[in-house]
Amino acid sequence: MDRLPNSPHRDHAEFAHCPWSAEPRQLTLVRATVRDWLGPLRLTDCAQEDMVLAVSEAASNAVEHAYLTASPDDVVEVTFWTERDWVWIEIVDHGRWKTPSVLPNYRGRGIAIMERVVDSVLIHYDSRGTRVLLGHRLADESGDLPAGQQQPV
Repeated sequence: MDRLPNSPHRDHAEFAHCPWSAEPRQLTLVRATVRDWLGPLRLTDCAQEDMVLAVSEAASNAVEHAYLTASPDDVVEVTFWTERDWVWIEIVDHGRWKTPSVLPNYRGRGIAIMERVVDSVLIHYDSRGTRVLLGHRLADESGDLPAGQQQPV
């Protein structure tokens, strides 16, 4: 994992990148690592857990659907960085896109969950794999939250 030290300058970007084996048992480690990355940021507890949930859904989709036949070389890459007012996390696999089912009993609601809980969700897929980019606004230095984010009661 690569990580730049924290900076007192608000516009300094922090960066981390971790590849994980595309195995269900790795998802607990992905969630714990993302929680650690988000901990020092200006996010409410609720926004932090929403971001962890969205990352978990994207990584779960990659583990479950991207690779047709399991191989030790299958990976899910998670990259984290901050910008002045945003935190971004990208989840990448190198498998094949599987179009979500439209059947009523299909349990696949991961994309809808991601779209509901974070401020920005972009998904791109092609022959090289799938990239899910999740973004969430940070509170300003005074602790005020962007419009639409509520302080937990």
